[in-house]
Amino acid sequence: MRMFALLALAVPLLLPVTLAQKPPAPPSTPPSRPATPPPPSSQPIQPREDLVMFLQGRVATDDGTPVPHDVVVERVCNNKVLQQVYASSHGNFSMQLGSRADSFLDASVDPLSQSGAASKDSMMGISRRELTNCELRATVSGFHPSAISLMGLTPDSSSMEVGAIVVHRATKIKGMTLSAAPYQAPRGARREYEKGLEAEKNGRLADARQCFEKAVEIYPKYASAWFQLGAVLQNLAHKDAARKAYTQATTIDTRFLPPYLSLASMAYETGNWTEVLNLTGYIIDLDPLKYANVTGYIVDLDSLDYADAYFYNAVANYKLNKIEDAEKSGLKAEHLDLRPRFPQLHLLLAEIFARKEIYATAISETKLYLELAPHAKNADQVREWLAKLEKLNGPVSNGEKTNQK
Repeated sequence: MRMFALLALAVPLLLPVTLAQKPPAPPSTPPSRPATPPPPSSQPIQPREDLVMFLQGRVATDDGTPVPHDVVVERVCNNKVLQQVYASSHGNFSMQLGSRADSFLDASVDPLSQSGAASKDSMMGISRRELTNCELRATVSGFHPSAISLMGLTPDSSSMEVGAIVVHRATKIKGMTLSAAPYQAPRGARREYEKGLEAEKNGRLADARQCFEKAVEIYPKYASAWFQLGAVLQNLAHKDAARKAYTQATTIDTRFLPPYLSLASMAYETGNWTEVLNLTGYIIDLDPLKYANVTGYIVDLDSLDYADAYFYNAVANYKLNKIEDAEKSGLKAEHLDLRPRFPQLHLLLAEIFARKEIYATAISETKLYLELAPHAKNADQVREWLAKLEKLNGPVSNGEKTNQK
């Protein structure tokens, strides 16, 4: 009993010692190590700096057509362009933020490379607060630039999905295919250029040639003067020299389209269908009305007549046995050509529809050809062919046509 009483008295005295020897709870961060942020894939939902590592989204057209190949997406902060990337062929883009890639135009936008890039650059990322003064702007030829603000968007962990940047197709404006070079040329070059235009208008081709040659000698980057020189040389039957002048104009200003059309015309005359297709394809790609839903006839007031380009393109496609493409370009040329200047276009469409056994349309196009060119060298042959089409279209019923196929 005495021993138990002593033990009972000793327990309260030992208790503070036992509690004092109990190890303390570990702190949230060991004091001996500096705190380092985890990799992007394992960052907490609300990081200390709220860093955004990537901006992702896509560019789309307002009419649902495919996105052109030259879409550039820019990050603009406080009216200053800080970063640029190309969109992919499908319009998708991804922009890496806060790294050494800033201010460089990235050729690749493959999202699969993001994790590797993140591990190589520990300083990557921009705070959400900084991005509130930024916007993403999409720029592409043939469309009005479009932008979206980053202020109201919420980041998902280390990346921010911005959605779609919709670009709107530009309307066609008279003179949009003119070169800007005349406004940059020195006064002497402009004077010779204007004298050359006047001489060419009055039929003095030799004088016009001298004036245009002086203009490009004074200002070698004068694309319009090179083009006019090529036109004069072509009229003087100096085809090789004309081709060189046209080509020089295209190298100076790739957006100045008339020399491309002249080169396509020369390739058409020689039957170089692959070159015709390449040249006219380039022109058509820059045509703002390329994807428009054209259902009627259009008065084209542009200095470059796209009806020519579509006509040459249709013939080249037909000669290369690309029938569907030939039909599309041929119909577009027909809608654009209010002043019928290509009777052979209707004969081409007639041949296409006859191959597809759409005889009524083939007959209509053939008759239109004969109305426009009643005295053509092949008029009698075309009339004989028209009679055969009418026989095929007349007595044969739809059921018989199906059996003949």
